[in-house]
Amino acid sequence: MRIQDVMTADVSFVRPDTPILEIARKMRDGDIGATPVVEDERLVGMVTDRDVVVRVIAEGGDVRTKTARDAMSPGVLYCFVDQSVEEVLENMGDQQIRRLPVVDREKRLVGVVSLGDLALSGKRKAAGEALQEISQPTH
Repeated sequence: MRIQDVMTADVSFVRPDTPILEIARKMRDGDIGATPVVEDERLVGMVTDRDVVVRVIAEGGDVRTKTARDAMSPGVLYCFVDQSVEEVLENMGDQQIRRLPVVDREKRLVGVVSLGDLALSGKRKAAGEALQEISQPTH
């Protein structure tokens, strides 16, 4: 089974110049903790609720003037639409993440896949193992 078979294709994203307040409201209203950042149809980053707190608020930044570019995580992790569910589950466990943007081979955002999506794919045991790895504290 491939990621394209289990991913959510209807994914909300922001542009690098999207204001932080707009992103925060989108996260609140959509009950989401991470938003992909897309520029020229390509995935260029992610903004998480933690990024907003750590990179903007805790640094004393003005939330009225800061943008996605100011808060987004460098080195965004993602998976490819044609990867196997098993491969992505292993990566999620290794990287300790619960949700990944899904891109095509040109790095265009095509969806998002969560650990829950993968568990529903029939790979419950593997998803449980990945969750166990994700839940381990890192030192």
